[in-house]
Amino acid sequence: MPKIDGLEWKIRVAKEEDIPVIMDLCYQLSVYEKLEFKGTPELYRKYGFSKDKIYDCYLVENTGDIGPPYLGVALYYYTFSTFEAKPTLWLEDIFVPEEFRGNGIGTALLKQLCQTAVEKDCGRVEWTVIDWNEPSRQFYFSLGAKAMDEWTTFRMMPEVFKKLAEG
Repeated sequence: MPKIDGLEWKIRVAKEEDIPVIMDLCYQLSVYEKLEFKGTPELYRKYGFSKDKIYDCYLVENTGDIGPPYLGVALYYYTFSTFEAKPTLWLEDIFVPEEFRGNGIGTALLKQLCQTAVEKDCGRVEWTVIDWNEPSRQFYFSLGAKAMDEWTTFRMMPEVFKKLAEG
């Protein structure tokens, strides 16, 4: 992607009133990844901006005259590493619309996340990438990330985990 002259932005912590923007960017990511988007404002509010909060979010706000008002999102939360005995910053999703990639926005978001991980004394920063997303994989490799190919992600959907919980 070519750099866009005059593109300016700042990264900031998302606020409750940003929920429509967060949802729009996450919806765009779901389209890119060919996944169903089930988000609602109520769910994003409950889990990001209430007493039940479990995630945090950074937004890339466009401060220039070119492009849409928001240029990217990173949604993250913390897990705990039993082996490191420290928190892990888990990057659930990061997204920059395709037309704005190559302008340093993704790198700046990851730098912000890494600064947050340092402040929280995290033992690691982790995330998953769909195998076919080679441009993202190469981008992460270029920043020094490594693929954990020996690990397999497992998932249970509600119909399965409810059955197990009740059985």
